[in-house]
Amino acid sequence: MKKYLITGANGFVASHFLDLLELSINNVEIAALDIADEFVHSVNNNQNLNLKYYQMNLLDSDKIEKLLIDFQPDYVLHLASYSSVAYSWEQPVKSFVNNTNIFLNLVDAIQKHDLKSRLLSVGSSEEYGNVKPEDIPLSESNSLNPISPYAVARVSQEMLSKVYSHSMNLDVVITRSFNHIGPRQRSSFVVPSFIKRAVDAKLAGQNEMTLTTGDTTIIRDFLDVRDVVRAYYLLFEKGEKGEVYNICSGNAVALSQIIEVIEEKLNIKINTTIDRHLIRPNDNKIIVGDNIKLKTATGWYQTYSLEQSIEDIIAYFMEYEK
Repeated sequence: MKKYLITGANGFVASHFLDLLELSINNVEIAALDIADEFVHSVNNNQNLNLKYYQMNLLDSDKIEKLLIDFQPDYVLHLASYSSVAYSWEQPVKSFVNNTNIFLNLVDAIQKHDLKSRLLSVGSSEEYGNVKPEDIPLSESNSLNPISPYAVARVSQEMLSKVYSHSMNLDVVITRSFNHIGPRQRSSFVVPSFIKRAVDAKLAGQNEMTLTTGDTTIIRDFLDVRDVVRAYYLLFEKGEKGEVYNICSGNAVALSQIIEVIEEKLNIKINTTIDRHLIRPNDNKIIVGDNIKLKTATGWYQTYSLEQSIEDIIAYFMEYEK
């Protein structure tokens, strides 16, 4: 029986990773960790998933150390973080210290007790920072130039991952994950926020609406969360220790194009107005990745198109609003 320890277990990505485990593997034991009092996801009573929830603050090094010793996971999926760039500007110290220290508590306990766990250290495309158009698509060999407190914390996590992997022989695989989208993502993130407001307008009988936005000319690389978690699963099985892998679609999409797809899917006219307060300081104008290394190492391929992802998010909010 394989054992998975998942941090940030109440989050968007974790919910889809659990869905994947339900569909893919028999006889899995899961230690699901989160700071919230209760576990919020349903695992559909699947008897193949033996899941136990642990309410835990990962800054408490003694508690995480004891759980790792007792549980002895084969795989550790580290998803717990303050993942908002905007929040990192509002609370830079809290964002940096928490994101870095919770990771240190994990790797230190694994190293100290010589556990044979494979750890997936989930990073971010924000680590690349501002890049030149000629550098697109970004490969794992591109230099890192973080320009937000969140991105600096992610680079620190990646550097620590390499130190523990190369110098202390920990089995760590590292990702730089690009923008995820999909059902269940909080509407505080840009794509679901656009979709939710459009769905609300449509359900209210409107055929035209105004959407207040930041800069819709910025270009991102969007990948459905269901393809993201499949990449994580494959990296557990086939990723190389100490290596970094981009998790991305390789497709350049402006936020204005996202709005156009929403208009088409909902048959609603969307007018936009820019609020300067919604534009982040020093925001990256373009981030698009190269996924060749991931594909070569694992055989991964993209299965959800942007249009399908947006359709599924619309359906989620339509059901949620009923």
